[in-house]
Amino acid sequence: MSFDRTREKLSILADAAKYDVSCASSGGKRANKNKGLGNNTGMGICHSYTEDGRCVSLLKILLTNHCIYDCAYCVTRKSNDIKRAAFKIQEVVDLTINFYRRNYIEGLFLSSGIFKNADYTMERLVSVAKKLRLEENFNGYIHLKSIPGASDELMREAGLYADRLSVNIEIPTVSGLKLLAPDKKHEDFIKPMKKVKNEIIQYKAERKIIKSTPRYAPAGQSTQMIIGATGESDRDIMYSATYYYKKFNMRRVYYSGYVPVLADDRLPSLGTEVPMLRENRLYQTDWLLRFYGFSVNEILNESHKNLELDIDPKLSWALRNLHLFPIDINRADKRMIARVPGIGMQSVYKIEQARKFRNLDWSHLKAIGIALNRAQYFITCNSKDFYAKDLSAATLKNILLKNSNSKYKKHFNQQLSLFS
Repeated sequence: MSFDRTREKLSILADAAKYDVSCASSGGKRANKNKGLGNNTGMGICHSYTEDGRCVSLLKILLTNHCIYDCAYCVTRKSNDIKRAAFKIQEVVDLTINFYRRNYIEGLFLSSGIFKNADYTMERLVSVAKKLRLEENFNGYIHLKSIPGASDELMREAGLYADRLSVNIEIPTVSGLKLLAPDKKHEDFIKPMKKVKNEIIQYKAERKIIKSTPRYAPAGQSTQMIIGATGESDRDIMYSATYYYKKFNMRRVYYSGYVPVLADDRLPSLGTEVPMLRENRLYQTDWLLRFYGFSVNEILNESHKNLELDIDPKLSWALRNLHLFPIDINRADKRMIARVPGIGMQSVYKIEQARKFRNLDWSHLKAIGIALNRAQYFITCNSKDFYAKDLSAATLKNILLKNSNSKYKKHFNQQLSLFS
């Protein structure tokens, strides 16, 4: 195989992989052994940073962009007139090792279009990871995409060599999937998720008895939803995400704004702006559900099906529940402090520790690092000053927006009209 042809393949298949955002390692740890190549960074999106500040990178490619399916939203759909390419198994192995040795990458993110059938494709993905581990003694991070409909046997083998597995649910609802990908079945996405979950549970149980039990997908599994290709509300999306977190112990659910690349009556027209701001608000909501004790129906409900784009979801909830505020920062419980706009979980911990020794005033809270420009309207402390002064929700919102410097401010007017 000539260098020029390999470079051409890499250009095609790396470009096709850019639409998949679910490539963070988020906690996989694989120690280097037997003087092998690579160390798992424990982080690892295509360009990200470890806790000690190092930038890490993954080789992110498709094994092939040939596909037997004709999903309306996918650039590699079989009816799309694009240049096709496919790597051989050894080519991916060689690229990974050569890129690692040149310090270009610290791991591999490998996905694929589906050619022939699910098992044939999954077997080739597993073969790449197996060769890297067993023949090249590669100990860096490996993320493999699970192919919908792949057999349980292949999914088990995949988890023995990959740090993370992920199957993209693609469209948040079953009805949306039927509309845009009628050849696919929802149960085919669920099957590999269930297998990975059960294998991880079994590994943890066996590990307690036999310490030498082979590790299985130590960084867990994740999934991704395309946002804005169909008409689901934010409430639909977050209820789906919550289901996958609870049912399959997902490490992460990723939200990817739909990029209009194909003309299709079922999809937003070409030139439609990618819903970046909506995507950001969904990630913020995801964070509130996972770490701040919120439930979906508190943030999104029948009368509030979509997130406000001009303010973050925590502030939106607080403005709709002003009757719960202000709270006394020196007496309120942890749950309510975490719900105050401008106070993060690290600050909640600092407040809990600091108030053991004295009553906190505004200067103490500023030193702790909370965003007083927001929090001051929702709390009282050891001070006579209280800043809300019976302001209405609309008035308070206007004050906060006027003083905000959001990087998404330029998108407010455009995207508010798109999702109203």
